[in-house]
Amino acid sequence: MSALGALHAGAANAQGVTLRVGDQNYYNVRASMEASGALEGANYQVEWKHFQSAAPVAEGLNAGALDLGFLGDSGFLFLAAKGAPVKLIAVSRQNPDTIALLVPKDSPVKSIQDLKGKKVAYWPGAWSQQLTLRALEKAGLPTDYVQFVKLMPVDAAVALPNGAIDAFPVWEPYISQQVVHNGARPIITARNLMPGVSSVAAYAPSVNAKHAAISDFLVRLQKARAWVETHKDAYADQWAKKAGLDRDVARHWIGQAGMTIDPVDKQAVADYQGTSDFLTQTGALPTRFDVSKIVDTSFAPVLEAKGQATRQSASR
Repeated sequence: MSALGALHAGAANAQGVTLRVGDQNYYNVRASMEASGALEGANYQVEWKHFQSAAPVAEGLNAGALDLGFLGDSGFLFLAAKGAPVKLIAVSRQNPDTIALLVPKDSPVKSIQDLKGKKVAYWPGAWSQQLTLRALEKAGLPTDYVQFVKLMPVDAAVALPNGAIDAFPVWEPYISQQVVHNGARPIITARNLMPGVSSVAAYAPSVNAKHAAISDFLVRLQKARAWVETHKDAYADQWAKKAGLDRDVARHWIGQAGMTIDPVDKQAVADYQGTSDFLTQTGALPTRFDVSKIVDTSFAPVLEAKGQATRQSASR
């Protein structure tokens, strides 16, 4: 039976199931699904749970309060390395330029070399730390070349324009907020430095118990992402209202986001292992973690088949 045929056959097994999904603003999963109508006709229920950061998503997955959760690669790896009952079932990829190191508009800084001794915000293990450390490593500079200041993104967003820090490595929508409202400039992005891949994580017992519903949900999310790419401004305007964002910020962000839902393939496993090894190297993880232990590729055939069909349809 083909992957798509298996999907249709399996959909019947999702009848009466409720999927508990942990979402964050960065991923806007619910918003994209609702705006695109991708969930119409689903024979299962989705119970959305919205969070402001990865930590409560990780907690929900660990406790079995969520079936699915969307969080960054490092947040997922910290959770998995602790022995939590989780699996990586798909990945979310985006334009690597939506992870960037920002400086104020009037800053003389133009490269990582110009940040010697200057204050750079970070959060342990997050993309902000990874981006700066990888940039220093690529430039052949020591980790103490800059003065790291531990700040949550919401606090760093205030500190940068006020001059309390010199650089702010971060992701969306903080990038667009800083660029649109304060004229901040990106001097480095994740491009050619780090994968910046995100996790579609599942509570391990749910993978078997709710496999058909999860499979169908992922395919519908793939469709929703494709729809957003062909309705960027309209979706950004809807998302701005829903998330309480400035319309120009939302348009700047969505206009370059390029988010996709992809299967866990060899490249994804390599990306995660690379990030895991990097976290071990920097001391964020105490010992090397073998990513293959928490990978589940059972959803890959359907995602790959549906992804190809969606791309072919979009090219016509």
